[in-house]
Amino acid sequence: MKIAYICDVLGKANNGTVIATENFVKHLRANGHEVFIVSSDQTRKEEKDHYCVPNINFGKFLNGVLAKNGVTLAKPDKGLLRRVIGKSDLVYIEIPFALGKAAVKIARELKKPIAASFHCQAENLTAHLFLMDSRLANHFTYRVFNHTVYRHCAAIHYPTAFIRDVFRRHTKNNVPAYVISNGVNPAFFEPLKEEDRIKNDKFTIVCTGRYSDEKAQQVLLRAVGRSRNRENVRVILAGDGPNKNRYERIARKRGVDCVFGFHEQDELIRILKSADLYVHTASVEIEAIACTEAIASGLVALICDSKKSATKAFAADDWVKFKKNDSKTLAQKIDYLYENRDELARYQKLYEAAQCVSPLDVCMEKMEDMVKRVAEGKAGENA
Repeated sequence: MKIAYICDVLGKANNGTVIATENFVKHLRANGHEVFIVSSDQTRKEEKDHYCVPNINFGKFLNGVLAKNGVTLAKPDKGLLRRVIGKSDLVYIEIPFALGKAAVKIARELKKPIAASFHCQAENLTAHLFLMDSRLANHFTYRVFNHTVYRHCAAIHYPTAFIRDVFRRHTKNNVPAYVISNGVNPAFFEPLKEEDRIKNDKFTIVCTGRYSDEKAQQVLLRAVGRSRNRENVRVILAGDGPNKNRYERIARKRGVDCVFGFHEQDELIRILKSADLYVHTASVEIEAIACTEAIASGLVALICDSKKSATKAFAADDWVKFKKNDSKTLAQKIDYLYENRDELARYQKLYEAAQCVSPLDVCMEKMEDMVKRVAEGKAGENA
């Protein structure tokens, strides 16, 4: 099968969308499919079967806002899209932005089947416009996504039932849905050799994700700042992003020992498997592979119980959840687990028994089956 994979967002594998894209493309190619990628990632222009388009120029101000958030968006090249889509059996849309929208229009003209993944929550977009909490802005965003891309698909991949239900509630979209986790790399499940373990001199808490408003890492910093065990706790914020300077100021002001920085996968695995606790603070989340990677690594996860986050479904029970922006309760839970290591061990066993994490290879096989069904005109629905 020949697949035109249309990527509005591609670049360094430092966010869930890019990682999910790379994993799926790698799986498809390993199984004999030809995948033609269209993106604006100029670092890949010499790669086989990669077709580059320019970036959209929004003007100095908006370009600056996007750059601060580590985002570049692809500008459609209709001639290139027509050539790539014309030689493909199926079109796959990564994100419902300008490039994806243009590809859908051309695919419909050429009568090519279309599938798409749902990687972008409305708040991921409106947060950049300082409208993350606007119900009207988020509703409008979902409606636009549906009108331009998703209503034209033969099937839609949703990483969780949560985001499927959110999108359908806003749009009444009835396109066949495939609820499939983006999956966790097998390396996170493997035991770490004792000699590779990091020797931490403090109780170590990890939180992984972009430093952005919707990830809300400030809640963890404030919680540790009010902890009665603060002097014996170290926080590792594994990531990068526009809020770094703000978080550094909060950590200094609250007297929190915090390590900032992005880590490649091998080092992140060492950090997770050597830590004592994971805290997932995000208030907006489609799935949160970062959290499932931590759980697969053997960590207990305290998870934000936000109504806009799917991640709470991974919690071992209600006690390990905390309310959005509630640093006081989070501090109490951290102190309790710090002072009661037997309870920490008990929760570790609860997470192991729950088996809430899906291995990558299983998820990729399900995704491949989905695109085969779309290509054959037999999409159906898996959930």
